[in-house]
Amino acid sequence: MAALGLVAPGPGGAYEIMAVADGGALTGTVRFVGAPPTLDPIPVNKNRDVCGETKPSESLVLGPDHGVKGGVVMIEGVTRGKKAGGDVTLDNHKCLFVAHVTAVSPGDRVHVKNSDPVLHNTHAFLGRTTVFNLALPNKDQTIDVTRRLSKPGVVRVLCDAHTHMSAWILVHDNPYVAVTDTHGAFRITDVPPGTYRVTLWHAGFRPKGADKDGRPLYDEPRTVTKEVTIAPRTVATVDFELR
Repeated sequence: MAALGLVAPGPGGAYEIMAVADGGALTGTVRFVGAPPTLDPIPVNKNRDVCGETKPSESLVLGPDHGVKGGVVMIEGVTRGKKAGGDVTLDNHKCLFVAHVTAVSPGDRVHVKNSDPVLHNTHAFLGRTTVFNLALPNKDQTIDVTRRLSKPGVVRVLCDAHTHMSAWILVHDNPYVAVTDTHGAFRITDVPPGTYRVTLWHAGFRPKGADKDGRPLYDEPRTVTKEVTIAPRTVATVDFELR
């Protein structure tokens, strides 16, 4: 999987933390235009007494006004700015990854957790390279994976034990990244003033059959990029459409 919409740090090297006294904000929405595809439930291959018979596809989740949940909005090319340091957990919960889409950046602490009373094997790939491959046999077991997510890119996560389970982790090279909520909305704060490329990333959602193990396949992820100017202490707005 290519590092879609993600860029390496600028000539100065790694991202630098500094005070952003006159920072602005970026807000907006992602909305689906047109008729969305029909996404069939995904059959559960094992532990049906715990997981159920099927799970809904989360490849495209729309709110009442067709706001798109799980889009990732990234401001590109920011080499200096606010401190991140969030605490992020990818939870194996009720035989789904929660959240289905996660965005992380330098300074975030990232954990993988199993909240279920069954074995989950959480396997993350950057392209075809394994980033981590963790067996979590015990309920409420948690493993820190912060250092394993040091390279920017789009990380695909699967459960080797349950073929219906999948997730995405986008590792951005700066903290100016957000995942859209149930209304398709996002907000990014404390942005150093300037003109930036802002990219929306969303996973593929049009069904393309299944692989040899029965995992559902979808078309390639989408990216849309716009140029936005963020003035000191003001709020800029950028909206995206997905089709």
